[in-house]
Amino acid sequence: MKITALVENTTSDESLGKEHGLSLWIEALGHHILFDMGQTDLFARNAALLGIDLAAADLAVLSHGHYDHGGGLAKFLELNQTAPVYLNQHAFEPHYHGSERYIGLDPALASSPRLHFVGDTAEIAPGLTLSTCNGRPKEKDLGCFGLTVEEGGAFRPEDFRHEHYLMIEENGKRVLISGCSHKGILNLVDWFHPDVLVGGFHFNTLPLDDTLAGYARELSASGTRFYTCHCTGRKQYAFMKDYMDRLAYLSTGQTILI
Repeated sequence: MKITALVENTTSDESLGKEHGLSLWIEALGHHILFDMGQTDLFARNAALLGIDLAAADLAVLSHGHYDHGGGLAKFLELNQTAPVYLNQHAFEPHYHGSERYIGLDPALASSPRLHFVGDTAEIAPGLTLSTCNGRPKEKDLGCFGLTVEEGGAFRPEDFRHEHYLMIEENGKRVLISGCSHKGILNLVDWFHPDVLVGGFHFNTLPLDDTLAGYARELSASGTRFYTCHCTGRKQYAFMKDYMDRLAYLSTGQTILI
C-alpha cells in the first residue's frame, strides 16, 4: 500500500504548495483512490508536479462535508470523468463555525450524478469499507470544537454524523484513513483497532499539558502505528512525539509505504 499526501498544512518540498486542508492519493488493492480534495485546486496542481494522474483514479472518497476536505471536489470532477465519489448522506448539510462562518461544501455540486451517497456502513469495493460509527458510545468526547450545523433555521452543535472513515484491509493489515477524526481519535482506535491509522487527530487547539500527554500515552498503548497530519497541529505533534514511538508526520509531497 502506498499513500502520498497531495496537500496538507505543511510541505516537505518548497516546490509544492501547502494549505489548511487534506488530500491523499492511495494505491491499494489494485485501486487508485483519491481521499479528500483539500480546500482549493492545489491538490491537483501538486499531483501534476508529483507525476500523479488524477484521471487514473478509479475511486474517490470525501471524508466529511467541510470545505478544507471537499473544496476541490469540482476540480476533481472536471479532471476525472469516471470515478465515483463516495460521501456520507449528510455531507451537504449546512455546516458552520459558530453561526456566521460557513464551512460546508458547495451546494451546487449536490446534484452531480458522480456522487454516491452512503449511509453508516458501505463496502465500496472488496477490502474497502466506509463506516461512520454513528451511535457508538464515546469513551472520550471532546465536544464540537465550536462547530455547528444549521437545522430548521437554528444552529445546533455539530455531531459529525457526516464524517466517515475508510478501512483498507490488505495483506493481513487493517489501515484506517481518517480526515479529521472529529468523533475522537481515541474512540476511533477503540472502535476499529487498526494496525495503522493515517489522518488528523483534531488536537490543534489543545494545550500542551498533562491531558494531552495522557491522550498520547493511551494512543501509544494501543499498538497502532500513526501517520498524522493537518488538524493535529505541529506543536501538538512535537509534544506527543515524546510519548509515542509509533508516531510520524505526513506532509505535502511525502509518501509512505505500508
